[in-house]
This record gives sequence, structure tokens and C-alpha cells, in this order.
Amino acid sequence: MKPFAPIVLVGAVLAGLAGAPAHAQGTRLINRSAYADHLRGMWLGQCIANWTGLRSEGKVNDPPFPTDADWGRDLGGGPLQFVLDQDPWLADDDTDVEYVALHLLDALDATELTGEQLAAGWLAHMDDAYLWVSNRQALDLMRRGVVPPATSLPGANIYWLRIDAQLTTEFFGAMNPGMVGEAMAMADIPILNTARGHAAHAAQTFMLYYCLASQVDRGLPPAGQTVWLVTEARRYLPDTSKAADIVDFVLADYLANPDKTDWERTRDLVAQRYQLNAESNGFKYRGWTESSVNFASGLIALLYGGGDFLRTVQIGTLTGWDSDNGTATMGGLLGLLLGHEALVEQIRLTYPGYTPADRYNIERTRNNLPNHLDGDPEAQDSFTLMAERMVGVINRRVTAAGGLIDPPNDLWLIPPASPLATPRLSPRHDLFCRSANCQVPRDGGTVTAWSSVSSAPPPGYGSAARARFANGFELDDSGADVLSDAGAQYYSTLGAGQAPGDPVELRVTYNRPVTVASVVLIEGDHFDAGEHPGGYFASVPTVQLLIGGAWTTPPGGFSRTPTPDPGVPFEILGWTLAQPVEATGVRVLGTVGGSAAFVTCAELDILGPSEIPSHPSFDVDANGTVGVDDIYRWHLEPVDFLGDGDAGRDDLRYLLAAVRWREVEDMSFWGGKP
Repeated sequence: MKPFAPIVLVGAVLAGLAGAPAHAQGTRLINRSAYADHLRGMWLGQCIANWTGLRSEGKVNDPPFPTDADWGRDLGGGPLQFVLDQDPWLADDDTDVEYVALHLLDALDATELTGEQLAAGWLAHMDDAYLWVSNRQALDLMRRGVVPPATSLPGANIYWLRIDAQLTTEFFGAMNPGMVGEAMAMADIPILNTARGHAAHAAQTFMLYYCLASQVDRGLPPAGQTVWLVTEARRYLPDTSKAADIVDFVLADYLANPDKTDWERTRDLVAQRYQLNAESNGFKYRGWTESSVNFASGLIALLYGGGDFLRTVQIGTLTGWDSDNGTATMGGLLGLLLGHEALVEQIRLTYPGYTPADRYNIERTRNNLPNHLDGDPEAQDSFTLMAERMVGVINRRVTAAGGLIDPPNDLWLIPPASPLATPRLSPRHDLFCRSANCQVPRDGGTVTAWSSVSSAPPPGYGSAARARFANGFELDDSGADVLSDAGAQYYSTLGAGQAPGDPVELRVTYNRPVTVASVVLIEGDHFDAGEHPGGYFASVPTVQLLIGGAWTTPPGGFSRTPTPDPGVPFEILGWTLAQPVEATGVRVLGTVGGSAAFVTCAELDILGPSEIPSHPSFDVDANGTVGVDDIYRWHLEPVDFLGDGDAGRDDLRYLLAAVRWREVEDMSFWGGKP
């Protein structure tokens, strides 16, 4: 593999930084044009791998699985061989969902997408064609007004533990090179559009491979580079997650395997552990489109491929199950690691003279998007242009995070790294840690749910069990496998014999005080037709906290109060306190809506303050500017800018680079192709 941006900077400050070892967050200086070539390679690699893997997609889902001996065999989708010659390259769900996200980011001049923006984009450019499983369910929910992240709520989307997010969110990592916290934030809503729990962790892991690709130590052999990526991204997974178990299991067997060509051994062990004997191992197998076995397949292809693009794609195609998806992800990752030019050179070792097309046909699968290739009747875009637009997004990401851009020398100085490699860098995991319904039981406490009515909803209208809205299910990010879907049911007051406008009260109390920064109420489904219309509050509910044994409005009140929409189910409603307080409970009081006179509630919870760790700023003395005073302050109080746990000489060089970033006359740049 060739490096992202081989830069020689004459001048001790940046020369020292450019030559610093690539440890956990090492390479912080990136050439923009060189990186654009790697982004172009990412799109090409994904397309080759996607269309190669499609020939075996869903063809073999039970033993005996394919082996290397089956390469060239037709399993029903065409001979298993590399697809290298599409012109233009055709869109599929492994590339088109991310393409739509890129269009939205570019058109909106945005640094990341809100749930409302993502939903609007899907409704404008997606239809039922070429969308399956959780993606299709999310689109159907959007048509009802549901907005991500509610589109992956377990009570709304039964496919929340499927593969979908793993193949639609990787490129958010590529748009945050070396910026793990920023990548986690940018990818959070897109991941939660279709996945939660360990499926979201799997998607996060693949996304982090793309994020960390620029940080790989190029002194390592290619196989060592892929092991580093797997090991480094694992540090951001909670140990409780099934995804963490899968990474540990696959990596351990790969490292223990004396024959690094025998990838079938690990694949077969994965099938035994997570499919054939899943229950005895404490897991549940959900079919060939589930997250787990396909997550493992991608890891197997990456590790046993050893940095060789064609071998990685070949292994991924032969693993079985939903074989195009993990294959496309790893093909894109290898393209990102190698860059377009080096990727083509590597393929030419097997196929001399190979020259791939650069054109891309998004209209095969998606609608109403700009045509970037006027006069071309077969294609609407090119990988080169797509990479250029991604560079524009990265410019905004880098500067928003505190990094720097040097246009004359075509450089990014990536902002400092977070000093902690923790799952809490993920906003959804931070939410889980803030949830009283989740954390009080984990700390040995008790949570009690109470309702002012007794209900008896018929099938399809929720559950009468009050504990449903206090079980933490909707905010749980432990990643533990869910063996029963019963916890996903929402509570319903239907059957309580109430009339429209009658009062209803829901309470959640704790046997210990908790810090309250906000309150969240997650609705269940709404019904505007059928035998029982209703399921919502007829007016904005009142929220009170149990403080000092009395129910009261919190001191200072709420700085934000939502307005529920009776026409939109599964709303996530939040009340933000003007100032945090201590309380032992929360209650909502409102009136029942609809002619059937009932409300639904999936969760009522107290959230503590956010504790996402932030990365340090170059402005060490916090005076609003970056200058020589920050260097003096650093010597008094050294700061770990590289996130490697050691505030030393390399961190000082990094700060010096930021301080002298605009002193172009003190620097000269020489750079070649990657």
C-alpha cells in the first residue's frame, strides 16, 4: 500500500510532524489532492467489489459454504469472477445511499445531516426499488412523518438488527480522516436511521475503518495494517456488545491460524458460533440478512485478504450469506487505503492493461438528482467529481473541528485527537450512559413504572405492561444480543375505558436520586384509521419531577419544550431543563387523544448531562487565538494533542505547526502522487 500523502516539508516544524510515527492518532497532516485520489479509489473499489459480490448474494446461507475451489462456479447469479469492466459503473444499494447523502451535504453546504434533512432527502430521491429490509422499513416510516433516529426504534422497525447500516454509512468515516469523535458524530443519525444495538456497533466499526485509514502506519506490511485497523476500531466498542464479541472471535482465530490462506476455517467457525449454535452461545440468528454473520464476513475478507484488493474481494464473495455487502465495504476500504492509481496498478498485476471507467450511473436506482455530466446519456457523475465534492465537505469538517487548511500548499492539518478511546465518543452511547432507565439497574438500583389507568389493548396496539416504558430498551446501547423481541413493545392505555380528553398520568421513579439534564418521552405507534383511532396525547403533556418527595416543575423550568404532532408516530420528545437538578422520578400528565381515547409510550426517561469527551484545542491558554503564547503555556502544562497518552515532543511539533500554519514564507512544499 502507498501512503495517503507523502509530504516533505522543508522547515523543522512541519517536517517533524510529517515524519512522526503513526500511532493511535498519528498522521495529522494530509495532502488534499492526494486524499482526493484515495476517495476516488474508494468509489471504484466499492463498485468492483459490490458487483463481484452480487453474483453470490444470498445464494449460500447454510453449510456447506463456498470455498476457494468454487471460484469460477455459477451459483445462480453468474460465474464467480471479478466484475471489472462496467462502463459506466451502475449504482446499487452499497453505493447509492451514500451518494444521496453526499448530494445532500453538498447541496445544503452542510457539515452533517439532521434527521429532518436525511428524511427529506430520502423522500425526494428514494423509492421502493432497490431498497430492502431495514432501509425499506425506514422509508415507509418516513412516509408517515417519522424522522431518524426514530426510524430504527425497535417498536417501529422490526429489522433494526439487520445489515443495512453497515453498507450505507462507511463513507462518513472517509469524510473525517483521522477525526474519530467527529466521525462518530457525523455518522450517528445515518446509522440510527436503520440500526441500533450491536448492528449499529457493526456499522460504526466499518465506518471507523474508513476514518482511521489515513492513520495507518505505512511502515507496517499490508497485513499488519489491516490488523491495526481492526484492533484500533475495536477500542471504541463497548465490551458488552455482540459486535465486540465478533471482532474478538474473528481476530483471535485469524491470529492463531497458522495458514493465513485458510480463511474458510474462520468462516466455518463463525457459522457454528453465530448461526448453527447461536442459542447455546447466548446469541440469536436472524437470517442471512442479519448484521452479525455479515459483519464477521467483512472482517474475514479484510484480515485474510491481507491488503490485496482482488484477494479481499474474492474471499468476501465466497463467504456466503449477504455476500455483496461486506465485500463492497472492504473493497471500498482497500480502495481508500491504496488510492485510485495504486488500486489500478495492483489490479494490473493480474489483468495487464486494465483501465477502469470513471463514470457512474446513479439513475439506475435513485431519482431526481443533479446531472454532473451534461451530454453523457449513460452516466450522471464520475468518481473524480464525487471525490472533489467530498473534499469540499471535509474542508468544512476540518475547520469546524478546529483544524486548519493551507490552500496554497493544498494541506489539511487535522485537529487534535480525543485523549480517550472510549465508546462514549458515540452520541448514542453517551445517551445510553445518561439514561436513568438504563444505568440505575446497571448500578444495582430499581426502576418502577406506574400508570393512572389499567389497560387491555388488543393485539397490534401495544402492551398493557407498564414496565415497557421504563425498561430502557429504546436507549440501550450495550450491544448485548436481544434473544426476545418482547421488550420492543410499547405501552398502550387502550382498553382503559377512557373518553377523548380524559386525563392520563405516567410515572417512572427510582430508588435513588439521579441528575436530570433533560427528560425524553418516546411515543409508540399512532392510529388514524381502523377500529381504534388514537395512540397520542391530545395536547402537550405536562412534565414534572419528583424532587424532595414532591412532584414539581423543576427550578428554572424548561429551556426547550416539544410540541407533539398527533399525525406522526414514534416521536422522540425532549424537555431540556434550564439547569440540571437532582430528582427521584419523572411524570407526564396529559389527555388521551383520538376517538378511541388512548396514548402509547415506548419510553419515559430521565437523562443526565452529556459527557462526550472533547479533543484539546490548539488554543492552549484559551484566549481565543492560536499563537506563541500557547507554546509558552504548553511548556508549563503539556497537552496530549495526538491522543496517544503521552504529551511529548511530537505534540509540541503539532502545536508549532498550528501556530506557524500561515507562515508560508517559512515553509516550502514538495509532494508527489501517493
